[in-house]
Amino acid sequence: MALISVSNNALSNISALPASIPTGALTLIKSITASASASISFVHGTDGVVLDGTYSSYVFKFINIHPSSDGAMFRFNLSTDGGSNYNVTKTTTAFLARHSESGTGGDLQYKTGEDLAQSTSDQIIGIEVGADADQNVNGTLQFFNPSSTTFVKHFIMSSNGNDAYSDFNYNFFVAGYGNTTSSINAVRFLFSTGNIDEGIIKLYGVS
Repeated sequence: MALISVSNNALSNISALPASIPTGALTLIKSITASASASISFVHGTDGVVLDGTYSSYVFKFINIHPSSDGAMFRFNLSTDGGSNYNVTKTTTAFLARHSESGTGGDLQYKTGEDLAQSTSDQIIGIEVGADADQNVNGTLQFFNPSSTTFVKHFIMSSNGNDAYSDFNYNFFVAGYGNTTSSINAVRFLFSTGNIDEGIIKLYGVS
């Protein structure tokens, strides 16, 4: 990748970036399609999954995630022991913007019920997702340096979904950290009740 300058609408190459500077390119590592799945897990070293120091940042994209149970919460948790336990202690913050199909009820909320304070519980990333045929939740979850044995493990998430009960569209935001200096080597996604009826979750490494 090269640094580019613009002068009088003309582009010129200045110099190449050092290899140590990330370019932000996404490399697809693994794609998993749900079909009445109780959960979806990405475990380092299993079925081609890479979740180690190969990349300093990892991105999960969840696409058209549809629950079998109306109003289920879409969630994730982390593991430091290859998926034997998903119980990493987490502290997070969460807020939500929403608007109804009728054009009413637009607001911005801090979600005290969806944040965590030194908890090993699953973190909610999709709120009361509708199970109607045309409803789902989509979003992006990014982890930074999950293989570090020095620092806690920061993550940020944004999702867009359909509320099951009030026909609201919402944009939900979560940020926080796994409070461990052990390497994170597995991530699990699931609903609070019922299965992941259908949908795709993709894992990317950020170069």
